[in-house]
Amino acid sequence: MDLTRAVWRKSSRSNNNGGACVEVADNLPDLVAVRDSKDPTGPVLAFTPTTWRAFVTSHRPTP
Repeated sequence: MDLTRAVWRKSSRSNNNGGACVEVADNLPDLVAVRDSKDPTGPVLAFTPTTWRAFVTSHRPTP
């Protein structure tokens, strides 16, 4: 998995207290990558764009 061109952004659901920080790179073709911002050289989860959309859509909070 080549992540050299990944543009990482912090999730809007991450808190600002130094914990629970998730970064997402969704600028890569055929891949959405997710990592812990506190460990940028650590493991990365990789999803297809379709799987990622299904995950994000199914985990939206209800009003």
